[in-house]
Amino acid sequence: MKKILGLLLFAPAMMQAQDYQKIHRKAIVADSHNDILTASLEKKVSMDDDLRGKTHSDLARFRQGGVDVQLFSVWCDGAKQQPFAWANREIDTLYAVAARNPDKIVITKTWKELQRAIKDQKLAAMFGVEGGHMIENDLAKLDQLYERGTRYMTLTWNNSTPWATSAMDETTKKDSLATTHKGLTDFGRQVVRRMNELGMMVDLSHTGEQTFWDAIHTTTKPVLISHSNAYALCPIFRNLKDDQIKAVGENGGVIQLNFYSGFVDSSFKTKETRFNRAHRAEIDSLRKTGMQTEYAITTISDKYPLEVKASRPPMSMLLDHLDYIVKMIGVDHVGLGSDFDGINSAPQHLDDVTSYPLITKALLERGYSKRDVRKIMGGNLLRVYKANLR
Repeated sequence: MKKILGLLLFAPAMMQAQDYQKIHRKAIVADSHNDILTASLEKKVSMDDDLRGKTHSDLARFRQGGVDVQLFSVWCDGAKQQPFAWANREIDTLYAVAARNPDKIVITKTWKELQRAIKDQKLAAMFGVEGGHMIENDLAKLDQLYERGTRYMTLTWNNSTPWATSAMDETTKKDSLATTHKGLTDFGRQVVRRMNELGMMVDLSHTGEQTFWDAIHTTTKPVLISHSNAYALCPIFRNLKDDQIKAVGENGGVIQLNFYSGFVDSSFKTKETRFNRAHRAEIDSLRKTGMQTEYAITTISDKYPLEVKASRPPMSMLLDHLDYIVKMIGVDHVGLGSDFDGINSAPQHLDDVTSYPLITKALLERGYSKRDVRKIMGGNLLRVYKANLR
């Protein structure tokens, strides 16, 4: 009798597990920001190998996590020489992976190609250039990146360009910007207008507040926030303030949540600083080999997973950001921009790209409907992508 009672009590939990997995499989899962291309070059690995323990992502794990559409970040920091050439090198790496694995991944450039890839159960891949410095102040290079499959560009990274100021610079260099420019210049507005003409989403993550507002008032298409959260819950320069969130909603755009612990939990920064200080010598040693600082920190974080795990916030805190945005502008304007392989810490249980089903489960537990889940997991991002097409 006790055995039967135990099975009866366990049955609802089993049914719930099956339900969320089924709902996740049926949803089109689309992530707007993953840095595996940069990680592959910095760590000298290939995405079509088994990279468990080395990265957050690889081709097999994308499939395991149910990812249907991935916008791959193309990034280098502002100190990198010849950033346009570096961007093309990163793009080349994905073309090589796709050529070796035509049954698993395809680089899509049109809505029809994307839909075909999803139907054929292949990973639909596009590029997102993270930082306007990578076009080297040349609209022709913007066009070239579009032709290669770039479907969004972040107007700035942490570094400003001569035509757009970043959130970091507008926060930390207020006095110096007063003598130069703040926000978009005339050329910066030309960049936004050209992106609209091409069908390339204007990404306002990383941009300063003035750049954000200048771009909102210039664009004629819905904007993308590829990997940012809510400032009210975690007041750091990379997150969106309430008036910005409302503006994205009014514009018809979408805010894709960043999994980085430091953008989720305001107490994480102190913990991260303590970790970096403790391992400064190892980080500096990697930097001396030519590795970019962000990946030196990530590599050392991978070396000490137990230390990193202890400082990770609960996954519920990430979903609190989602709830906050939904309550303000509705469920049609939020999605996922993990920043996997560009971050050294994510909330508990979000260990790699196989973790997306856990988000579906958590959303259902919070009372989101199946329709809401489909929107959050990818529908909203694809709506904005389609609205930007020529």
